[in-house]
Amino acid sequence: MKKKKIKRISLAGVAALGLLILSACSKPGVTSSSNGLWNQIVFWFAQIIHWLSFGGSIGLGIILITIIIRAALMPLMSLQIKSSQKTQELQPQIKALQAKFPGKDMESRRLLQDATQKLYAENKVNPYAGCLPVLVQLPFLWALYQALINVDFVRIWNVPTNFFWLDLTVKDPTYVLPILAALFTFLSSYLMMKSAPERNSMTLSMTIIMPIFILIMALNFSAGVALYWVVSNAFQVFQTMLIANPWKIIAARDAKTQAVLDKEKSRERAFRKATKKK
Repeated sequence: MKKKKIKRISLAGVAALGLLILSACSKPGVTSSSNGLWNQIVFWFAQIIHWLSFGGSIGLGIILITIIIRAALMPLMSLQIKSSQKTQELQPQIKALQAKFPGKDMESRRLLQDATQKLYAENKVNPYAGCLPVLVQLPFLWALYQALINVDFVRIWNVPTNFFWLDLTVKDPTYVLPILAALFTFLSSYLMMKSAPERNSMTLSMTIIMPIFILIMALNFSAGVALYWVVSNAFQVFQTMLIANPWKIIAARDAKTQAVLDKEKSRERAFRKATKKK
């Protein structure tokens, strides 16, 4: 079991390192003649944005390609969300095991690990199942992001960069897109956190920190990049409501708890009746 765990962590680390190396290879000024596989992938994404820019504005192209990629990756996101939910549902039982084996010595840690693995096995939960979907998604989303910041659409295709009131090549002077990007980031994190049976300080802090981080980034990047963040995070909110509606999850959990309580009450009533007859 330990070897499998180490193998999974190693594969995740190698994949993340590979992505980091690839993304570092792409710099501003990417064209069709740029060297390197990653640059060609980035330029290919830029071409798709150009092809989808019906009416001549790359704003529509950014919106459409973001939705297409997010929709294509939806099955992986569904797998990730469901895996995360199953793991969250077991947190109270895991805390109970941690209280049962509080020791820091090797034997206590071994007993805790064995008990935790048994709990996961009994409930058919793989705590690492959510890692692979994330790793598969990252190259696509990162290539799209780099296409927006490293490819000069105006110079290569001479396309207009106006989209409604905005020039997508410069910062949004109205701050509308950065605020919307931060708002949808918050909503996405909030919806995922709301359905969790227990909340920890790290989850709460990330719900606040990530929107602030996105807001600061969007304020300092071009409106085209901010538009991508708005559409991407808005789609993630829609996706969460579709796949893991927190109110439905909470209602199902409450119904399950109530069913257990009703069963216990029914047993108690049956026991009282049997006692009275005697």
